Amino acid sequence: ADDGVMPQTIEAMNHAKAAEVPIIVAINKMDVPGADVDRVKRQLVENGLVIEEWGGEVIAIPVSAKEHQGIGDLLDNILVVAEVAELRADPGRSAVGVIVEAQVDKSKGPLATVLIQTGTLGTGDVVVVGKTWGRIKALFSDIGIRVDSAGPSTPVEILGLSQIPMAGDILGAVKNEKMAKDIVRQRDRLTEYRQEFASPTLEEAAA
Repeated sequence: ADDGVMPQTIEAMNHAKAAEVPIIVAINKMDVPGADVDRVKRQLVENGLVIEEWGGEVIAIPVSAKEHQGIGDLLDNILVVAEVAELRADPGRSAVGVIVEAQVDKSKGPLATVLIQTGTLGTGDVVVVGKTWGRIKALFSDIGIRVDSAGPSTPVEILGLSQIPMAGDILGAVKNEKMAKDIVRQRDRLTEYRQEFASPTLEEAAA
């Protein structure tokens, strides 16, 4: 609310529009001096997102994570949009999720926070994440409590990856370690192929 619509926000909006998925905007930091919700709404419209109160279809909710304001409204509207769009996840299938952040813990090794999108992830599952893989040794909830599994729409920290993944990488559970290694090997080969046959840069072409 204080900075307005930033370039990374516009990029996220463009990705969402290209994927033709429902969009809900949370206008955060309403508690910060200089917060200007009307300016943000104008910028949203300028970038092709017309909010409901201005005749569009996009829901925009002012919130303050620090003051816990508007969070209930945001969650309620997410449920409404999911119901209208008939969005359903299948907790019985193999887990698929997206990496939110990752880091190395000195005592535990690579740790990654994943938001499960569909399926259920459990301890002992073998997963592939980007160009790395691993067997899940432990799962931790958003409040640090160890859990046995995580279902759709659940954020969970995972332990067991061989390397640190990148934020935005897709996690997928697979049948066994052999399949995981094969997938990672194929992805590595594809990367090498692309690098070998990549188009030269302008500087290389002029050299």
